[in-house]
Amino acid sequence: MRVLVIYCHPVETSYHAALHTELLLNLRGAGHEVDDCDLYAEDFNPVLSREERLGYHEVPGNRLPVQGYVDRLLWAEALVFCFPTWCFGMPAMLKGFFDRVLMPGVAFDISDPQNVKPALTHIKRISAVVTYGRPRWTALLMGDPPRKSVTRYLRLLTGGRARVDYHACYHLNVATPRRLEAFKARVGDAMARLA
Repeated sequence: MRVLVIYCHPVETSYHAALHTELLLNLRGAGHEVDDCDLYAEDFNPVLSREERLGYHEVPGNRLPVQGYVDRLLWAEALVFCFPTWCFGMPAMLKGFFDRVLMPGVAFDISDPQNVKPALTHIKRISAVVTYGRPRWTALLMGDPPRKSVTRYLRLLTGGRARVDYHACYHLNVATPRRLEAFKARVGDAMARLA
């Protein structure tokens, strides 16, 4: 399967960097063709400019500022996101990726505004590896926006066809090394079985 990994963390020595390495190792070990999109390493610009917003509905010209990322998204059959939760949301860099790349003519067809149609129907699998500094009950109290973005919004863009997995490690700030290793191993196993 062609897998686009979208990784978003600025620190190369972080626990998330270790999760990223683990998931890549297991995806490639399972024989998947992997495109590793490291938003920080690629210096992705998350800012939707005035010009981009004005041309947002102008398909296909709206793609031009992010054409390379659009091509990578359209190539993929599966998406794997790897990111931390900050302030109960995804990092600004990743939110900017959603804002700039998941646009009309790419992620959805808005030619009939009364009947918006999903356009990522080629995506068969979506998986996310996400960490939280706080306990799960706190994320639930806040509505857990990252989980909803992955399990609801992205799935909606596939026409409800994609199978979605959400691997979350809560209360990272007090996690023991043993618990961190166990979660990393679970992530590796899940990526090895991605199909």
